[in-house]
Amino acid sequence: MSDQPVLHVKGRVLVGPQDVRDELWVVGGRVSYDRPTGARDVRTVTGWALPGLVDAHCHVGLDAHGPVDAETAEKQALTDREAGTLLMRDAGSPSDTRWIDDRADLPKIIRAGRHIARTRRYIRNYAWEIEPDDLVAYVAQEARRGDGWVKLVGDWIDRDLGDLSPCWPREAVGAAIAEAHRLGARVTAHCFAENSLRDLVESGIDCIEHATGLTEDLIPLFAERGVAIVPTLVNIATFPRLAAGGESKFPDWSAHMRRLHERRYDTVRSAYDAGIPVFVGTDAGGSLPHGLVAAEVAELVTAGIPPIEALGATSWSARAWLGRPGLEEGAPADLVVYDEDPRAGVGVLAAPRRVVLNGAVVE
Repeated sequence: MSDQPVLHVKGRVLVGPQDVRDELWVVGGRVSYDRPTGARDVRTVTGWALPGLVDAHCHVGLDAHGPVDAETAEKQALTDREAGTLLMRDAGSPSDTRWIDDRADLPKIIRAGRHIARTRRYIRNYAWEIEPDDLVAYVAQEARRGDGWVKLVGDWIDRDLGDLSPCWPREAVGAAIAEAHRLGARVTAHCFAENSLRDLVESGIDCIEHATGLTEDLIPLFAERGVAIVPTLVNIATFPRLAAGGESKFPDWSAHMRRLHERRYDTVRSAYDAGIPVFVGTDAGGSLPHGLVAAEVAELVTAGIPPIEALGATSWSARAWLGRPGLEEGAPADLVVYDEDPRAGVGVLAAPRRVVLNGAVVE
């Protein structure tokens, strides 16, 4: 056996909701459940271990004004790492963050390329802003640039209407989603309102971000098609402030945003009860800071999702959905250790005892 350090994680290892083990070993940066022989340098960490947490909706390399420099992007990634987030689905960024893939000390990122939005129908400096005739071409471009995901802006405020409205005709979005699937990519969409959802789901979309417009008549359709939602409740909490800021100019939009906010917990709980997959995402990197994964898990519990399911939504279930391993034998050793059992209270997620990334303890 080599002289490289071996990590021994001892206590309770939550491999899955029903798979709890007493210990694991990290050998050569990978998980092993067999005690290594001949190890000379062994470090022991005790506590309750979870697979590295997942933020399935964040933005690295982006702030409220647009793309940021590499130093700022690095700080964003490090903030997430300190919070125990070791796998992120970047749901749209204009920055090239491929350099992060070469850094073993930074979280792993699954990119959705750059947002694709309708002209003048999204936040300035964020998205490719195009018209429907170009949607298929831009989806193909971002499918090739991303890591298996493409991000559409499904609805946004229509200034002439004074309220949220769909951004794309059904024919255009159907063709675009079909092209993404042909290229092996899944498609997700930013959606606040109700009236964009049916066309997107019936066109074959794989996920909806925010999903505040999910209604009783749409829930069976989502469940039947297996369309996941990432509610980003820590972001939805900002709706009253946004509504207040737009009250004088867009009163209908402001009232709509307040209604969506008021029913947010009922929306998420109804989706969960119907069997719709729900995953943790914070929307960090726009107007929100990074490192909010524990707060989002707590919000899901407040909405009525059982704690064990909320934990899965940021660990084993989320990793399986994204096609990345958890704490299986031979997997990269990405894990977080806590002083107390997170199943007994998800608040413990806010205070990781140890973070292990690629087999190395982050100090």
